[in-house]
Amino acid sequence: MSRPAMRVVSGIQPTGGLHLGNLLGAILRWVRMQEKTECLFFLADLHALTIDVEPGQLQSNVREMAAALIASGIDPAKSTLFAQSAVSQHAELAWLLQCTARVGWLNRMTQFKDKSGKNKEGASVGLYTYPVLQAADVLLYRATHVPVGEDQKQHIELARDIALKFDNDYDSELFIPPEPYIGGGTAARVMSLRDGKSKMSKSDPSEMTRIHLTDSDDEIAQKIRKAKTDPEPLPDDPAGLDARPEAKNLLGIMAALQDRSIEAVLGDYAGQGFGQFKPALAEALVAMIGPLRSRLEQLRADPAELDRILDSGAARARELAAPTLAEAYKVVGLTR
Repeated sequence: MSRPAMRVVSGIQPTGGLHLGNLLGAILRWVRMQEKTECLFFLADLHALTIDVEPGQLQSNVREMAAALIASGIDPAKSTLFAQSAVSQHAELAWLLQCTARVGWLNRMTQFKDKSGKNKEGASVGLYTYPVLQAADVLLYRATHVPVGEDQKQHIELARDIALKFDNDYDSELFIPPEPYIGGGTAARVMSLRDGKSKMSKSDPSEMTRIHLTDSDDEIAQKIRKAKTDPEPLPDDPAGLDARPEAKNLLGIMAALQDRSIEAVLGDYAGQGFGQFKPALAEALVAMIGPLRSRLEQLRADPAELDRILDSGAARARELAAPTLAEAYKVVGLTR
């Protein structure tokens, strides 16, 4: 099989709409990537089944996330956008790779420990093995690169280990061990507006910890106004933020919005307090999110068009996936 010159694959779970952490941490980077190389982006609805989700809500969440991605700049004419479950090869390859992966490898996956908490025995098997499905998501398309944050590097290493072991076991050259993708600019690590040591998350019970793409201008301004800070003025050196996580988070958000370094932002605000900085940050957020929100509302009003986009993307994805799965079946002896 021919090797693609460069192909990027990444996915996001459809657990409702996007928040600012998703946008600055991954999605805007995806938008820049699609201008540089071939990209496939999928809504990871199979992964969503690893936790409790209402069946009637899942399809709605897929459409909502697709709309949010398109509103944020993912262009279906440039990228392949689809629902993971619409490409059955993901699940089929995952089983072959589960027979290649080793329990010891999965036992080292830190995210299972984090997500299962103290109830590991009561967690679903899917939550335990989902890193293998993640590997299938990538290896199925013979992706050369995967954009990842710090908390996902371990999963890329697992995908590489599985790819190498599979090819070694069956004396084949089917899979491409993927590399982390460092293009598309720097991804911001956006933290909670109420706790600078915790990532911004949809699972936090307080709405005041995060900013949604659907938030009104007034809601955005209120959340920034009430964001936790400290009484000290802003320093002129980024090192002065190291022991001030909430301050560092807000400065990081502004830097990401302006595509500048934190040092450059401090050049504008050093010596000032948050009474001066917060209104400027709120204004910058409103300027970015307002147009995205308007586009999102337009897309929501046309679910048939969203389905058409996803169906078209799935057809393209199946076309790319079919040869890989067929060869995998042949290599392991399931077909001639």
